[in-house]
Amino acid sequence: MKSSSSSSCLTSLTFNVRRREPELVSPAKPTPHEFKYLSDIDDQEGLRFHIPAIQFYKNEPSMRGQDPVKVIRKAIAEALVFYYPFAGRLREGPGRKLVVECTGDGVIFIEADADVTLEQFGEALQPPFPCLEELLYDVPGSGGVLGCPLLLIQVTRLMCGGFIFALRLNHTMSDAAGLVQFMCAVGEIARGARTPTLPPVWKRELLTARDPPRVTFLHREYDEVADTKGTLIPLDDMAHRSFFFGPAEVAALRKHVPPHLHSCSTFEVLTACLWRCRTIAIQPDPDEDVRVICIVNARAKFQPPLPVGFYGNAFAFPIAISPAAKLCNNPLGYALELVKKAKGEVTEEYMRSLADLMVMKGRPHFTVVRTYLVSDLVHAGFGAVDFGWGNAVYGGAAKGGVGAIPGVASFYIPFRNHKGEDGIVVPVCLPGPAMERFVTEIEGMIKEPPVDQIDNTKTTFIISAM
Repeated sequence: MKSSSSSSCLTSLTFNVRRREPELVSPAKPTPHEFKYLSDIDDQEGLRFHIPAIQFYKNEPSMRGQDPVKVIRKAIAEALVFYYPFAGRLREGPGRKLVVECTGDGVIFIEADADVTLEQFGEALQPPFPCLEELLYDVPGSGGVLGCPLLLIQVTRLMCGGFIFALRLNHTMSDAAGLVQFMCAVGEIARGARTPTLPPVWKRELLTARDPPRVTFLHREYDEVADTKGTLIPLDDMAHRSFFFGPAEVAALRKHVPPHLHSCSTFEVLTACLWRCRTIAIQPDPDEDVRVICIVNARAKFQPPLPVGFYGNAFAFPIAISPAAKLCNNPLGYALELVKKAKGEVTEEYMRSLADLMVMKGRPHFTVVRTYLVSDLVHAGFGAVDFGWGNAVYGGAAKGGVGAIPGVASFYIPFRNHKGEDGIVVPVCLPGPAMERFVTEIEGMIKEPPVDQIDNTKTTFIISAM
């Protein structure tokens, strides 16, 4: 069981992982056998996949003699008493409506040991991680949406006394905020609590379609777009790399922002930059529309806000659209204005309209043709999940490009580099040649003077179909 790391690591790291047979961990006490409907935001096609997360933990001298595998396995069983829908299985009813049968069957748990230390992973712990498929083993037959375990958790002990906690979640059950809430509950119980500080709230009916449903927004993120030029990302020859944006890099990007947009957030300027550079890299037809989807957490958009403890999916996929040539040939401010406008669209009415659209249109998948999707995990709290060994050295997305259509998504992950600088790391997944062009474009944005200070006759857009 060996595999080597990807090109982001300076040296290739290989190691062996020895796994015990996967087991089912059920709730520690009897739980209700009932059927719980997912919301009309939860069960859309674009969330019907399993999403991976990974946490790295150092050796903690005060925990000497404690086995992280045993501590966490016991805490999961106790946490599932409160989060018992996670121990159930999904069924599909009329109109593709998903419902959890709370069977108490349990979640998959894998105990493992790796002959490697945390230090060997290097100072820059960031995706892509070497041997990820061994640290989060895909148990055959476990990855389906219906009738399969909703969570798969692997705890791998390291030779240094640290460990890796890796997890895979059926995304229809929770978003990042909901998943972190569950993980924190496991952590609190592992540290001795009897009940989670934050009681879980189901209340999926709060995001159910109206009767009768009425769509009040365009929702172009669900446009049916024909892939006429074959510009969906190919699955072979995919390069995975991570890019760090610290204070200096973000300041450099902000130099490209026109005065009237100086109040933009880091998320907005970073998204505009990545969308533009990625479009140049994949070389779509200049006349074709390209898209960026910004995931927006809508919990606080409701009046009253969704209840504290709600752990369902509560976000929207607002979209910005531009002809490729216009995006690539205009300064960064053009992309930035489109991103800000899209992000600002999400309101309570937008979410109601979205739930109604799902019911009326058969729960469509968001558009993936010439689309880039970004999800901000900077404030999600993965790093603060503590099983007794302190905060994670790295916590969050296990890789970029995940989803029903690989290569489309990137996550923004909080990260401290070897210089002690706090910033954002972004895993990106692209075909090899496109990745090389992407790196060149990103470096140019960080190193070159803004577009309005250079020769305007220079055009960065290459007319070529992928």
